[in-house]
Amino acid sequence: MALMKLSVVIAAHNEAENLPGLLRETAVALSDFSSWEVVVVDDGSTDGTQAVLTDLRLTMPQLRVVRHRSSCGQSQAIVTGVDAARGAVTATLDGDGQNDPADLPAMYELLTEDTGCGLWMVAGHRQNRRDSGWRIFSSRVANAVRSRILGDNTPDTGCGIKVFYRSVFLQLPRFNHMHRFLPALVVRGGGRVISAAVNHRPRLHGRSHYDTLRRLLAGLIDLAGVAWLIRRSSVPVLEQPEGAENEQGVLDHLRFSRPDGVHGAFRRSVA
Repeated sequence: MALMKLSVVIAAHNEAENLPGLLRETAVALSDFSSWEVVVVDDGSTDGTQAVLTDLRLTMPQLRVVRHRSSCGQSQAIVTGVDAARGAVTATLDGDGQNDPADLPAMYELLTEDTGCGLWMVAGHRQNRRDSGWRIFSSRVANAVRSRILGDNTPDTGCGIKVFYRSVFLQLPRFNHMHRFLPALVVRGGGRVISAAVNHRPRLHGRSHYDTLRRLLAGLIDLAGVAWLIRRSSVPVLEQPEGAENEQGVLDHLRFSRPDGVHGAFRRSVA
């Protein structure tokens, strides 16, 4: 059975008013895909999110819903969604509607058109952010500090729209707030991450869950932990045996799979 082309994971907490429009836009954006699904993780919402999703499932067959009995946070909601996803490639969107699903097809193409250069994730880089001045300032400072310490070369790791291979995510270490460090964790695992300019929109309904002080304190602890993980890890480079270039049988034996299941061949290390 062929793998599903794309799974979109949306972590949502008390987003009853934002989800209908976001899901309609997602369906339009992915209308040219041969197969796709949306996995919405209701992270213990206490508003009408559950009822809204139940109604939407009647008219949207690609929609799947997973619910946490109580709120576990955005990172755990994303983990739950990726675990439940069936596509070889996964995309994430925030449930508040500020990410534009219209950016997904181009990001998917950037990822899957890579020809053996180790690209494992395309991360969104929000243009003309529609947030408060203080939130934009604090985000820029946090991104600069994080990038300097972790070396992930990602200007906007907090952007919720990302596209990556599901098999890559399943190998990442899991912890609370991990979603803020996904590019660094992917690089730690040996993959490459690029950023793509994406649209950003104002929140139309509900209240932001952003808490600057609490996020700052937690972020400092998490940053130290991720920096430790990176410094304590290593990625092996596998070499071909001498003469393997002329031995088709050896080359076949050394073939490997890209994260999406597309086969390639090992390159000789020049280190």
